[in-house]
Amino acid sequence: MSYILQTSHLGKRIDGKELVTDVNIHVKKGEIYGFLGPNGAGKTTVMKMVTNLWKPTEGTVVLFGKTLEASSYEALKRMGSIIEFPTFYEHMSGKDNLQLHCEYMGYYNKGSVEEALEMLGLTDAADKPVKRYSLGMKQRLGIARAVLCKPELVILDEPTNGLDPAGMKQIRDLFRMLCTEYDMTFMISSHLLSEIESIADTVGVINHGKLMKEISMKEIVETNTAFIELVVEDTKKAAYVLAEKMKLSNFKIIDNSKIRIYEQGIATQRISRELLSNEVEIASINQHTETLEDYFLKMTAEVKESC
Repeated sequence: MSYILQTSHLGKRIDGKELVTDVNIHVKKGEIYGFLGPNGAGKTTVMKMVTNLWKPTEGTVVLFGKTLEASSYEALKRMGSIIEFPTFYEHMSGKDNLQLHCEYMGYYNKGSVEEALEMLGLTDAADKPVKRYSLGMKQRLGIARAVLCKPELVILDEPTNGLDPAGMKQIRDLFRMLCTEYDMTFMISSHLLSEIESIADTVGVINHGKLMKEISMKEIVETNTAFIELVVEDTKKAAYVLAEKMKLSNFKIIDNSKIRIYEQGIATQRISRELLSNEVEIASINQHTETLEDYFLKMTAEVKESC
């Protein structure tokens, strides 16, 4: 399979300190790739190398089928990005900043600046100097600039910083629309698992400078264990019924009142009926599917145990 962005054994060392090591990323054309990890995990370092702001100590970056080099100006013209915090000419208006960006990029599509401002909810602030923008407005303007020229690949480092929940949802919807209607590819970093879960097609998890896992959200949904959460008065008695009467083995007592049953194909009605017939009082019984957060925490726990 060919990828719009691929890194091979990518590493960065500064003053003898390893920031990232042996990172192999694969981003497919037309997808939203969620780059997930806690603060300090190495997300920004990788994105700086992908956008040619930093040179790798080891490894390579391949963009649009060609190895990224210092002179890869044409490849960079096919990209939009926000790395860390977007910066602007503060004395100029938001509209003028975007028009200047079009000049830099050689992009002359009439009405594109106005369209970008409207998409990001900045039409009313278009003529205000950027120094009068709030943090959230500057973040929106940075996103407007990143997508303004309809680039093939957009690299966004924590793009929803400074936005309220409604603004975050609006931005996620915008990314999905641009991906679907304009075949744009997004690589979006975040430390917020719920944000990535709601938008990404593929997730890359980085921690302590190493890529721990690269997996599609579809695969997570299909392979992650669904479970039934049971709250009862007497967990020991309930466990006895599950094991001896129902012959179930794949369950876990969580605390004094809670049991999780991971057995596949077992109906909640059957469990309820069996427990009640054996005089086990049930406070609640609910079906659950593990979230990306559950998956992430389980994976990081496995890594810690193996160290």
